[in-house]
Order: sequence, then structure tokens, then C-alpha cells
Amino acid sequence: MSQKDQTLALLKSIETGQAGPVAVINPAKYIQHNLGAADGLAGFGALLAQLPKGSAKVNTVRTFEDGAYVFTHTDYNFFGPKIGFDIFRFEDGKIVEHWDNLQGTPTAANPSGHTMTDGPTQAIDQAKTQANKTLVRSFVDDILVNGRMEKLAGYFNSDSYIQHNPQIADGLSGLGKALEAMAKQGITMKYDKIHLVLGEGNFVLVQSEGSFGGKPTSFYDLFRVENGKIAEHWDTIETIPAKSEWKNNNGKF
Repeated sequence: MSQKDQTLALLKSIETGQAGPVAVINPAKYIQHNLGAADGLAGFGALLAQLPKGSAKVNTVRTFEDGAYVFTHTDYNFFGPKIGFDIFRFEDGKIVEHWDNLQGTPTAANPSGHTMTDGPTQAIDQAKTQANKTLVRSFVDDILVNGRMEKLAGYFNSDSYIQHNPQIADGLSGLGKALEAMAKQGITMKYDKIHLVLGEGNFVLVQSEGSFGGKPTSFYDLFRVENGKIAEHWDTIETIPAKSEWKNNNGKF
């Protein structure tokens, strides 16, 4: 089985309870960055054991691969409805490291009628992977980390940008209105550091660290690139708990 197929089977096993797919995890080395789970394979098992029987649902909408990494976009019921991005790192055919970012599923579509997971799912333009990763990294660094708003329009094709954030409407106009509304409420959103940029074809995922509303936050942003411009965006935002609450010492990143 491919890395993608093994990852999909592992995620589905959370729902089905099948033990076989868990064999893809290296029992001697599994570095866990979900801070609600203890390290290693035992920590993964202990977390699943806490799930109420029959409660878990897993619908993985997107799966992409970048070298040793597989990253997924999933509609979960996992201790309640959530949308999540997961990143798995493979080594010698086994998964040895896992990161994720989970956000509660909203009860309604966003102002433009989009959900957090709808839209295109298949990667194209495989030959443009590196160029698209470079473009998206530059966007996040310029706009979200450094606030160089004068460069914003150059990353998009007019106002056709499709937005899946549950609070924000389509287009640069929608983004501007949302930022203005947050500012009026005194809510600040700050990206401080990019940790990981992964891509396959026209899809690029960026894992970043910063703050939202004054709380330490993990940002996962998935972008679809079209003709050298950003065309679509999905994300999850998760508050990083206080270190006293961590069940492993690996950190969120």
C-alpha cells in the first residue's frame, strides 16, 4: 500500500476500531504532537480508548503527499464534531511522527455559503509543486507574519478568491471586512513563525505559530493555487494549551 493509502486506513480505523491499519505506526518511535495524547503508540491507543463506543466518525476529504510526509483534511466526530488537518511523517515505511490541528465544526456555512471542507479535492499541476510552495510561503511570510499589506493584491486574481474560513466571505473584500470587524472588537490575530510548508501540485499546507485573541495559537492554512495566484483557502485554528496540560513534551510543532 502507498503512504497515502496506509494513512487513510489508519485514520478510518479510528472509526471502525480495526487493529490492522495501526501496524503502520512504528511501535519503537512515534513522536506525538497532539498535546492531548501521550507519546508513542501506547499514547495513541489510550486516547482512542477514551472515545465513547461507536461515537467516532472519520471522513477524510483530501489526502496529499510530499516526500516523507502525508497530510490530510478530515471531517471528524472525535470527542465532538471537528475539522482537522493531520500530518504524518514516514521513515522506512512506518509512521514515526504526527501533528494535527483541530477546530470545532461550525453549525452553519460561512457568509459565502462554503463549509470548512467543500471544494476541489484532487491535486493537479504536479510539476509546479515547488513553485507553488514558494509562492504560498512568501504570501504567509509577507502578509500574515510581517503585515506587508501593500503586497496583498499581488497574490490573488482580482476578487475571485474562495474562502472556507467559517467567519470570512469570499474575495479580498471579505477578508478586509473580517479583519476590520475583528479590529473593532479588539481581537488580534498574529502569525509569528512558519514551521512547515508541504505541498502536492496545486495544494499547499502551511503550519504556523502565533496568537489569536491574545492566546498562543496553532494555524494550519491550506491553499489552492491556480495560474500562479492563490485561488482558494481552508484553515483550522487551535489554541495551544498551557504546558501544565500537555500529555507529552514534544510541543505542538
